[in-house]
Amino acid sequence: MKNKGLLLLVLVSLSFSLPPNSEISKELEKVPLFEKQMLFEGERFPNVVVTADGTIVATWGQKNCVSRRSVDGGDTWQSLVNIDQGINGGGLIVDENNGQLITFVEKGEHPPAPILTYFSSDEGQSWQSKKIKIHPDKNGNLPSMHMNEHGITLKNGQHKGRLLRTTRFYGQGNEREYWPSHYTNAIYSDDGGETWHTSNPFPANGTGEAAVVELSDGSLYYNSRRHLSTDGLNPRMRYIASSTDGGHHWENLYVSKELPDGEQNRDYGLMAGLDRLPFEGHDLLIFSNIDSFSGRKNGTIWLSFDGGKSWPLKKVIEEAGFKYSSLAVGRKNTPSEGYIYLLYETGTKDDINAYGGGIMARFNLSWLMKEKNINEFLK
Repeated sequence: MKNKGLLLLVLVSLSFSLPPNSEISKELEKVPLFEKQMLFEGERFPNVVVTADGTIVATWGQKNCVSRRSVDGGDTWQSLVNIDQGINGGGLIVDENNGQLITFVEKGEHPPAPILTYFSSDEGQSWQSKKIKIHPDKNGNLPSMHMNEHGITLKNGQHKGRLLRTTRFYGQGNEREYWPSHYTNAIYSDDGGETWHTSNPFPANGTGEAAVVELSDGSLYYNSRRHLSTDGLNPRMRYIASSTDGGHHWENLYVSKELPDGEQNRDYGLMAGLDRLPFEGHDLLIFSNIDSFSGRKNGTIWLSFDGGKSWPLKKVIEEAGFKYSSLAVGRKNTPSEGYIYLLYETGTKDDINAYGGGIMARFNLSWLMKEKNINEFLK
């Protein structure tokens, strides 16, 4: 009886020392991996997604929108595919309903800029232009696409299957005098991307360039840059709002105390990457931006274990030049499984604040959590 009691005590002790989620435990047992390679030479503006079969597709371009793809989890990358002349507008979407990819190209960075939409039915090997209809928001304003994180397909609730991506309203232009009229928002489609409706504005003006993820309860977590404060709130940290109606209304505005919005010696923010790690029962979010007082450098990854309420873990991923960034997470049972992909603008050898092309970093959770006990974060 005494030995049985001792065995029970040992088993209970062991159970509390293991991560409470077997999927997470499996990832943490992997050999830590971090590697990076130059994916795009010159130009700007990143987006990256992972398709249903595990193909990684990255789009890029300030003057010519192009894409590249990897079918082996990021070991090798195929040649550039030309999409169209124009700016990569961001919001690259994997339609989880049929596997199609959708991307947006703008014929100019700021309004008025015609928007072209391209669809791919072969995981980014080719792209076909298709006319779409975008309805204006409640103010009668049509959104601009540039420059936002990739879009999502909703997986829960009444609006399951809806396509959604963040967008913005530029007012009359991007000059500082027009910033008070700027606001970020989103567009969503329930017919496979042919017709889009524009959401109500994000509840803070001076915002633009955002990212969105769906949490396990079906609510949406919206994270935005803000380059001008019109209400006295701190414009140097990220702005957060949420939606419980599939992305039409945004509410519960607050300013993050942990996530910086670009360099901290000025109010001009920085596009960020955002995604959710695919662990059932947990809302692990990953965010990328810079942790820098001056200069666009020191690219950093943050992890949240509670759906974005707090961000207790961060790790520097690039000490040199780091500007706009985009994040994507691998798919189960594909070559991409277990990997996190970060595509970011880098500096040049002689000037970290210049634009030197696009680097793709690939890493895993065990690298992010190295020497950390995940039980301290999972409550």
